[in-house]
Amino acid sequence: MAALVKRVGWATRPLLRVVQASDLDAWRWVRALRRSPVKVLFPSDEVVERKLDPRKQPQKAAAEAGPREQRQKQQIQGPASQTPSTWEESGLRYDKAFPGDKRLSSVMTIVKSRPFREKQGKILLEGRRLIADALKAGAVPKVFFFSRLEYIKELPIEKLKGVSLIKVKFEDIKDWSDLVTPQGIMGIFAKPDHVKMTYPETQLRHTLPISLICDNLRDPGNLGTILRSAAGAGCSKVLLTKGCVDAWEPKVLRAGMGAHFQVPIINNLDWEAVPDHLPADTRVYVADNCGLYVQAQAQRSNKASDYGWVRDHRPLKFHEYEEEEEDLESGASQDWLPELEVQSYDSDWTEAPAAVVIGGETHGVSLESLQLAESTGGGRLLIPIVPGVDSLNSAMAASILLFEGKRQLRVKTDQVTEERLSWRAEVLCQDFGGQAPDRLHLSARVV
Repeated sequence: MAALVKRVGWATRPLLRVVQASDLDAWRWVRALRRSPVKVLFPSDEVVERKLDPRKQPQKAAAEAGPREQRQKQQIQGPASQTPSTWEESGLRYDKAFPGDKRLSSVMTIVKSRPFREKQGKILLEGRRLIADALKAGAVPKVFFFSRLEYIKELPIEKLKGVSLIKVKFEDIKDWSDLVTPQGIMGIFAKPDHVKMTYPETQLRHTLPISLICDNLRDPGNLGTILRSAAGAGCSKVLLTKGCVDAWEPKVLRAGMGAHFQVPIINNLDWEAVPDHLPADTRVYVADNCGLYVQAQAQRSNKASDYGWVRDHRPLKFHEYEEEEEDLESGASQDWLPELEVQSYDSDWTEAPAAVVIGGETHGVSLESLQLAESTGGGRLLIPIVPGVDSLNSAMAASILLFEGKRQLRVKTDQVTEERLSWRAEVLCQDFGGQAPDRLHLSARVV
């Protein structure tokens, strides 16, 4: 009987559990607390905002936010960065070099050899600053090798169209780099043409009527320093004769610190073509970086080798017979040495457009430079040094002469300005007689 009653009790029990209101509210509170809501609504319509842990960000806040809230959030945060979309919209793509890729090594072999560099018409630029200066000046890039994509995105996108972009390992760049600390980007450019280059406006406004001619400069560090001094002084152009080191050699570019893209450089010229790149009334002056002691010795002899600043003959490979070399060392060589007036470097030599010839430290200036100076009415600029000192560094001598020329031109400009002010003062004195000369001069300066 008890078993029957028990069975009937199971039969009359509802299949679904009846949930009381209090149980439902408790379940809702537990679930709400588990979800960590931003706001809690109590039955009394009281709203309590809950502060979230700054280390924990809501995962579904953006997805659950309405369109209106999303628009407000975008207005507060501002427009999203356009760099990735701009990069994608520009259509630029880059290749990733895999192990065994020889594109970097083959290009480096070309640009690091002067014969191949001149034949292919390509140069190597390394470093973000140097590459940015080249692009700003209008140099045409061909290939970029980089280790990080951020280095390429820093460059102007319009300059990268049609350029091969290759991503390589930093170790590969380090193997081919000449820098102690490589910057992770190397660019192959077409050899710049000074006619097509766009130089900075500030450089053009401060250009002086002074040109620089490099003769037999074979040290890359000296040439790079000279180019840097020429750009700093405001030199109008730099001419390199045959026999000089290539101006676009990596070591020269590194020593120049961007001067290649601030001053026009004309490379590998014959002496017959040098006057074509100078103004018609230019006077050529030869830098004499020897002392008075050497000149006193040279006055006792007319041999060019005694002067120390000029080569007495061409290299031996140009002589067919030993007798010719002996004739050049004999008294017969006294006639072909041009006679040039010697003047101090701080004397006035900038009356007309001037060109300064700087020779190499080993071989000095050539005979052609002396003949050009004689034909243009120039002379020798003497930088006096202490007796017993051999000579000055070529880069140091060039810097002294260029900035001395700049000083002379600035003094002349100030004199012209003062003359104009004096003329204005005289005109005002005639119109307003009776004023003190000092006041008239002051009023003329204000005008």
